[in-house]
Amino acid sequence: MRLRSLALALALATAGLARAAPPGEDGARARFDRLTPEEKQALRERLETWKALPEEDKARVRERLERLRAMPPERRQAIERSYRRFRALPPEEQRAVLERLAKWRSLPPEERARMREAFREALERSPEERKRFLEGLRRWREMSPADRDRLREQWRRRRDNLRRR
Repeated sequence: MRLRSLALALALATAGLARAAPPGEDGARARFDRLTPEEKQALRERLETWKALPEEDKARVRERLERLRAMPPERRQAIERSYRRFRALPPEEQRAVLERLAKWRSLPPEERARMREAFREALERSPEERKRFLEGLRRWREMSPADRDRLREQWRRRRDNLRRR
């Protein structure tokens, strides 16, 4: 996960530097000189992090950067907005997001596809139905793991009873 963050940070830093260059003055040194002291320090720290990466990780970052650069501008901008919103979160919320993402990625592909479809269907519902869905989702997230397990078991029993009829 840290590798993805680094790749995105490097891509956004490079994109930001490229946008900041006035016409005719696009040298790396000129772009660096225009940065604030804080931005320069952050860039130096990212460079040190980059240098410390194993070559295999650097190759993956380069590949991801190429994929990012090959995306349509609207998609890149959407990714940049999401990344900035993520970075604006407090550290504990960032950790929670990363934990949920790791949990999502650990699900079997079929389960992820099923969940995507359920979410898509929820988005197509009326505003009132969508509100009820989101309220249920909020309550689900607030449940303890034991309560979720009990609820899943109730659903399974109901499903099995309906199938027997």
